[in-house]
Formats: sequence, structure tokens, C-alpha cells
Amino acid sequence: MKTIISPKTLAVLTLAALPMLASAQLSANVSLVTNYKTRGQDQDVREGQLRPALQGGFDYSHSSGFYAGNWNSTVNFQTSATGPTANLESDLYAGYIFATGELSWDAGVLRYHYTGASAVNTTELYLGVGWGPLSAKYYHTVSDDYFNAAGSALGSGLKGKGTGYLNVAYAQEIHPKWTLKASLGYTSYSSDITLPNYVDYSVGAVYDLGDGFSVSGAMVGATKKNSFLGKADGKSVNANTLVMMFTKKM
Repeated sequence: MKTIISPKTLAVLTLAALPMLASAQLSANVSLVTNYKTRGQDQDVREGQLRPALQGGFDYSHSSGFYAGNWNSTVNFQTSATGPTANLESDLYAGYIFATGELSWDAGVLRYHYTGASAVNTTELYLGVGWGPLSAKYYHTVSDDYFNAAGSALGSGLKGKGTGYLNVAYAQEIHPKWTLKASLGYTSYSSDITLPNYVDYSVGAVYDLGDGFSVSGAMVGATKKNSFLGKADGKSVNANTLVMMFTKKM
């Protein structure tokens, strides 16, 4: 899952939405990451410490505040012990940003599609707010399916609708070209899902190489590790992992 709008980008786009004359902008991004985690959990459950993923997408932003985009990543996990294997995540999203005083707001819809394992496709609505280097965003599941935890993927009639995810993030330039980033998230499952609610976390930094290139590193993980033993070697998908990423923005 891509961070739809970062605190810094949210502030820039909000300012861009102020002029009376409308304009639009297209951008793209591509990344190579050592391990792909979302909400603290591995999206490639094969054995080994290094499970690289190729990621990238396109974004359209309009000065009115409207934006839409697509983001993709290679993944590798099974929907069940005997189920199909997901090999590609494709996210489609659209939203609207606006400002009230010193606060920047972001509201939209996000659809996750998994090639090879459509049973775990998930749809969420989200609402975010940013103030300076701080931001918070809440995601609410509106589909019956919720990733690999509920819906037709399990064939049990369990529903993920109503599952919520809250993420609080901090991003601050601490030195020219260096930005410190930290986030804390909380997943609250629907009453149908028997998995325990858990907290995920990430602490790291980004270095701007110039010309749209950047490199970043972060320690990423989540609590309740023993409740999420989903890797091929029997280890937890919530395990603490050092994630390195090389990105080019265009």
C-alpha cells in the first residue's frame, strides 16, 4: 500500500489548489525495495531476509484539489493453505484535498486489487488531516473482503466490512536533504474476524539524492507477532525488518 498523500505533499497540493485558474499535473514514480511491508506486515512470505519488490505508479493532481492515481507492487502470498497465490498488488485511488486554516484535509476511496488472488480484493474509504509535520489518516473498510482475513477468500462467510485502520505520522527535514519519518498505526478488525487487533510502527529517514532520486531506510514491524505466523518458514509476518528503498520520481 502506498502512502496516498504524504504530509509534505498534502501541504504543497493544498496551496496549489488556491489559484483561480485551474491546472493539472501528471507524475510517476518507481521504486526498488528490499522488503515490502504494509501496516507492519510482510507482503512476500517466502523464506529469507531479502525479498525485494518492484513498485511504481502514476498520479494525476488538479489545482482544484482533486487527485487520482494507480500504484503497483510485486507481492507473494497465498490466500489460504491451498488457495491461489497473489503476485501483483494494484491500487486505484481518488480523492480530494482542501484546507481549513492551518489544517490540510484529504478524503477519498482506495481499491486494492490482487492479480492471481482476486478473493482478497479490498475497498476502503479514508479521511486524513495534516498540520505541519504531523498527519493522521483513518481508513474504513466498506467491502466484505478484507485482504487475507475475511470474505470469500476464506469461504466462511466472515466479513471484513467495518474494519478500521488509524495511522499517525511525522515527517520533518532535520538537515538539508535529510528527512526523519516515523509512524504508528492501529488495526481494529471487524467483529467477524477473530484475529487480535495490533499496532504497527515505522522509524526511519529519507535522503534526497537530487534529480528526483532518493534513498530511504526504516525499521518496520508490528505487535502480536505470535498471532501472525504466516511466512513459509513459520516466522511472523509482523517481525521487525530493516527496509531499504531506492526511488525515482518523475
